Amino acid sequence: MKVLFLASEVAGLIKTGGLADVAKSLPAQLKANGHDVRIVMPCYSVVKGAFDKKIIGTGTLNPGSSLQMDYAIRQTFTSDGVEVWMLDYRRYYERTSIYGDNNQAYWDNGERFAFLASAALDAAKVLNFSPDIVHCNDWHTALAPMILRIKYGADKFFDRTRSVITIHNGAFQGAFDRNQIRYIPEIFHVYNDMIVNGSYINFLKCGVFYADKINTVSPGYASELTTYLGGHGMAQNYQARAADLCGIVNGCDYGDWDPKVDPHITVRYDVNTMEEKILGKYLLQRKVGLQMGDIPLYGMVARLTDQKGVGILIPILDKFLCHNVQVIIEGTGDPNFERQMNEIAARHPGKMVFKGVYDNELAHQIEAGADFFLMPSIFEPCGLNQIYSLAYGTLPIVRGVGGLKDTVVDYDSDNQNGTGFIFVDPTPEELLSCLRRTLIFYYEDQNEMQRIKRNAMNVRFSWADSCKKYEALYADAAQKPRWW
Repeated sequence: MKVLFLASEVAGLIKTGGLADVAKSLPAQLKANGHDVRIVMPCYSVVKGAFDKKIIGTGTLNPGSSLQMDYAIRQTFTSDGVEVWMLDYRRYYERTSIYGDNNQAYWDNGERFAFLASAALDAAKVLNFSPDIVHCNDWHTALAPMILRIKYGADKFFDRTRSVITIHNGAFQGAFDRNQIRYIPEIFHVYNDMIVNGSYINFLKCGVFYADKINTVSPGYASELTTYLGGHGMAQNYQARAADLCGIVNGCDYGDWDPKVDPHITVRYDVNTMEEKILGKYLLQRKVGLQMGDIPLYGMVARLTDQKGVGILIPILDKFLCHNVQVIIEGTGDPNFERQMNEIAARHPGKMVFKGVYDNELAHQIEAGADFFLMPSIFEPCGLNQIYSLAYGTLPIVRGVGGLKDTVVDYDSDNQNGTGFIFVDPTPEELLSCLRRTLIFYYEDQNEMQRIKRNAMNVRFSWADSCKKYEALYADAAQKPRWW
């Protein structure tokens, strides 16, 4: 199949979250499986050497009108050899960041990403790449199925093209004043109760309404989206498309996350040499200024947001730190959460370290050196850190939602096959109870803990397996009749 893969970020070029990892790894696996793939993303000025990339084409939206927009298509490649088209339109992408500055989104993000969706389809025509599948990701590219159906409904170039949208986080929907899509006149005057609210148009709702197939990044999250509690205000939209909605768990790029070959850690190990893991723990303790020794070490690497459960973790950290434990937390996000983390760390010197940064090397070292990894998410579409933790024999402590419950086997529910610990209620008290349970487990039965770590390290979530499910999804989409 020929696949046009649209994403706002791609790991290796620019990354803020898990979407970028998927946008790199899934196209790479598709290419390895023999598919013809092109990734389309913005040409952000913050991408190293962005404006030095080779121009392989130029395009124009709305030619000859007051809305004319001329852009260039720059070519680069991922580390896996997948061709990437970077859309160069300086007015939107020559910024100091990709989504916003100082924790504030750019006011014209609707325009910026409406352009991405529209210009991506135009670029396919410019470069004569007629796709079988246009694969969109999250709200940033969610207008593409709508544009495909309405603007290109009679265009023979897209006669066999069908669309798929993957939802990595349904809480972020891209709701903007309708004026922000005025540069796409073909859809500007389309009104539909399923995609608009007053003068606002919801980009993600457009994708869910118009795409041929919809998936999210775990079966658990796909189910949650159809409920009023878990649908982020869009339950009705997902219910209406339930027959075309599925969940596919993300794979893991074990080329980047494997303790046997990880270049970011000094002491490497695998499931057969797991005793070496404790040396990495000692090095991590020394690096961050904690006492070196056989003290249970809890790690966390996350955006500091309510979604990640920070709001239920902070109220119980002081109580938990009264025990003989150590905690390392790395992350940025809500300034108020950062302030509280710093204050708690100051109250417990020698027991807690907070790093208000994202340091990739330290993130790998936390995954390798910690005994337990904290992911008390309020909701989690898939999650990657718990998958990384399993690979490193670092037992994840997660809430039983979305992709977390799909990827972690709760030890207390299934002793034999357990790979981590799950709590259900999103309350500080429930989290504290689970943490204390793991603390007892650590001190009472080290042999059993080593067995569970081996269970964890033997689990694999490969992109080869996930890709087969995407191929089936594409095949189903290809069988859908045209709407026009």
